[in-house]
Amino acid sequence: MRIIASEEISNAVKNLIIDSSVRLPGDTYESLKEALEKEISESGKNVLSRILLNAETAKAENKPLCQDTGLAVFFIEVGRGVAVGGSNLTDAVNEGTRRGYSEGFLRKSTCDPFSRKNIGDNTPAIIHYDMTDGDKIKIMYAAKGGGSENMSALKMMRPSDGKEGIIDFVVEVLTAAGPNPCPPNIVGVGIGGNFERSAILAKKSLFRKLGVGNSDPELEEMERIIFEKVNNIGTGPMGFGGICTALGVHIIKEPCHIASLPVAVNIECHSHRHSEITI
Repeated sequence: MRIIASEEISNAVKNLIIDSSVRLPGDTYESLKEALEKEISESGKNVLSRILLNAETAKAENKPLCQDTGLAVFFIEVGRGVAVGGSNLTDAVNEGTRRGYSEGFLRKSTCDPFSRKNIGDNTPAIIHYDMTDGDKIKIMYAAKGGGSENMSALKMMRPSDGKEGIIDFVVEVLTAAGPNPCPPNIVGVGIGGNFERSAILAKKSLFRKLGVGNSDPELEEMERIIFEKVNNIGTGPMGFGGICTALGVHIIKEPCHIASLPVAVNIECHSHRHSEITI
């Protein structure tokens, strides 16, 4: 059994958070450059140019890409041949989150739902675990902003709605969202499971790198259709009009109950801050 010190995990999480807040991932940056080349709206081109300049400035000056530094969301794969020494894994991740947002001078966004009193350290982090083989821990992190998260949606559809119904629902969600989720967006879609599982699948799909196709040909075709339809809405970059409302559409599908068809849409903004590390 391999032992990983909780301190090592906390430091890794801290560094992921701080680095992600100031450096836009390469897949996102390249997708924004491609969008600039394709955009036909002059106002949309101008917005995309500003978004790219913002990313370059943030990296050069080591400053956050956006004032909304988000909630800390993690998908963590834990090998069955590894154990954590010191505090438990959840406590280690929360400690790293606490340090990352404090030492990185990032805005703390977590508050009590009723009083709205700020918690002060952006914890607890939102953590989803999967058990795997091996003796390593893979930590995938995303800073999820409020604007895009607020425009996400879930629907318990009828099985008879089928693929066409799912496509229509996703397009309806993005149409209603308008400029609120700071487009161009990455659209995560979770199909199947049950009520809560579909939402987790939608969020997990956002971790697939932009430009990487779906391994399932049927889902890849659905992604293409949704992508084209969303980019024909006309919302455009930051709502200024154009053909680049989405940078990508990612779908994950799992089996569901015979009487159900859960579908969740999780929207990500153009400041798609995500990173990972394997320890």
